Amino acid sequence: MFPLLPFPSPREVIFFMLVLSRVAGIFAALPVFGGRVLPIRIKAFTVLMITLVCFPTLSVALPQVPSDAFSLALLVFSEVMIGLTLAFITQIIFAAVEFSGQIIGMQMGLTISSIIDPSRGTQTQLMSVIQTLFATLMFLSLDIHHLFIRAIMDSFRVIPLGGWHLSGELVNFLVIRTADIFIIGIRLAAPVMVALLLTTVALGIMARAFPQMNIFMISLPLNVGLGLIILGMTLTIFFHVLEVSFGHLSAQIAALFRLMAKGG
Repeated sequence: MFPLLPFPSPREVIFFMLVLSRVAGIFAALPVFGGRVLPIRIKAFTVLMITLVCFPTLSVALPQVPSDAFSLALLVFSEVMIGLTLAFITQIIFAAVEFSGQIIGMQMGLTISSIIDPSRGTQTQLMSVIQTLFATLMFLSLDIHHLFIRAIMDSFRVIPLGGWHLSGELVNFLVIRTADIFIIGIRLAAPVMVALLLTTVALGIMARAFPQMNIFMISLPLNVGLGLIILGMTLTIFFHVLEVSFGHLSAQIAALFRLMAKGG
């Protein structure tokens, strides 16, 4: 039989597979890398290369190797869930950005138009795609992806292999973070929402004062034009809210480490 190079024993192969599962879990849900924009071959190559770099530097104990395939599959599943849970908190921010784009698009009257979202391969509103692209640029410019690469190494020091636990505190933390979708989304869409709400009130007053005027024909181009102008003027506020949200990721990752490691 051929030797398992560069691994000295089947135990090391299982060790490598568990590390690969945790890295793959993070990159499967991480924005930019987890979407459909990158081909599967590139994502698989990236995960493999990061695992090969991290694997020799790890000094963690390998848990008891299961004797059956089902127990081994559960062990691999727990490692994948660690990665998915870490990347989930970033997906919350991008979901809030998409939510704000849907609100703005509805206020501007763009709900009848939809385009293909390249990151998901599904149809979505135009403003959601535009704001998601802005958030992606912010994500990469702030080196948030580097934060998660460092989190991969830190996770092995805090959470041992096979040490993932689903506790009530962890579920409660994730539920509270999910509520941030609506909070951050409203903050991002607030300037355009307020401006278009005042515009709608003004048009309603004009419709009562001048019944002969076709308000519908006036409101549609006015809402679109005014919405784009306000959106352009408040881009600094948009990026500031995103910067603050991304800045909280370090503390949230540390809290997730603590909750996943304590297991109750």
